[in-house]
Amino acid sequence: MKQTIDRDGVDHLLGALQKLGYETIGPTIRSGAILYDTIRTTKDLPVGWMDTQGAASYRLTRREDDELFGYVVGPMSLKKFLFPPELRLLSLARTNGTMTVTEPVGSQGGHKRAVLGVRACELAALAIQDKIFLDGPYRDPHYEAERRKLFIIAVNCTTTGGNCFCTSTGTGPAATSGYDLCLTELGASSGHALLVETGTEPGEDLLRSLRAKEATGEELAIARARVESAKLHIGKTLEVEGLREALHSGMDDPRWDNVALRCLSCGNCTQVCPTCFCSTVEDVTDLSGREAHRIRKWDSCFTLDFSYIHGGSVRQSVRARYRQWLLHKLDTWIDQFGMMGCVGCGRCITWCPVGIDITEEASALHQQHAVSLRPSGE
Repeated sequence: MKQTIDRDGVDHLLGALQKLGYETIGPTIRSGAILYDTIRTTKDLPVGWMDTQGAASYRLTRREDDELFGYVVGPMSLKKFLFPPELRLLSLARTNGTMTVTEPVGSQGGHKRAVLGVRACELAALAIQDKIFLDGPYRDPHYEAERRKLFIIAVNCTTTGGNCFCTSTGTGPAATSGYDLCLTELGASSGHALLVETGTEPGEDLLRSLRAKEATGEELAIARARVESAKLHIGKTLEVEGLREALHSGMDDPRWDNVALRCLSCGNCTQVCPTCFCSTVEDVTDLSGREAHRIRKWDSCFTLDFSYIHGGSVRQSVRARYRQWLLHKLDTWIDQFGMMGCVGCGRCITWCPVGIDITEEASALHQQHAVSLRPSGE
């Protein structure tokens, strides 16, 4: 089903979701960045704003138009809602010698959330997280509960940023699956109309309740043209073919020492990455000893303690930790999950304090070691 709505239609969409009991979440400006937060109407969106991104650089600037979604991605992804930074897994309480155990949060049913403004790269990241937390014999109950009640309204990118490389990873700029509804802004020349495409039955049911009309051939053509134009302005590329072999061959390359001199091992890249899933578990008690809690927190393979075992850390140098992260993201993730762990969103480049660029580091290793993979005589 492909229909069009005006801007009032987006407000009607949000209102309909709120009447169905959903907390409506969308992009909004907080602390000088575009972040996901609770919204009520389109007035809460970053209307007419864009983000200019570079290595270690993020700035909000005004656009010349009033697009609703004329920006790229901020530091926050859907990961925060499904795999929260801190989660209480278990609580114990002792009263008169009797111990009471509180069930894990995941068994409580999850939150009913509708997220507006999800980009194609984030949908690809969500598919990766689904594989990590839901596939196999050990499913994460909290993630499953939250995921089951998530309604997704995707937005096709008609604007791209300097750090985007989703075309290299095959994850954008157009959303192809994983959404309930998908919007494409048609621009000021179309009266700021939006094309709406459905991806699920709940999405179709909701669209029928809106003041929508059938999309014309011209509107469909405009939507395609705007997305195709965005492809032409993707800021970076990542050469994927032969990359894994080159990375294997370059395990001892001095390039790792070069990047280690720049890397602060701060873990920013893993925090903003929409697919990184490292965590640690802490047990804490109150001073009286009557209560104890088991808490799961985000962790990072860049911390020294992350690989700590009896006798010390396995990866003691920054060189070893950065190599572990990049190799896992672009290589061994495929062995684990059958897909690459990078979706080309460029967040790690933007939010690295010293501007380390994963595409540049991978390209340097690829160029250096792809030569050794060619047949002799070439």
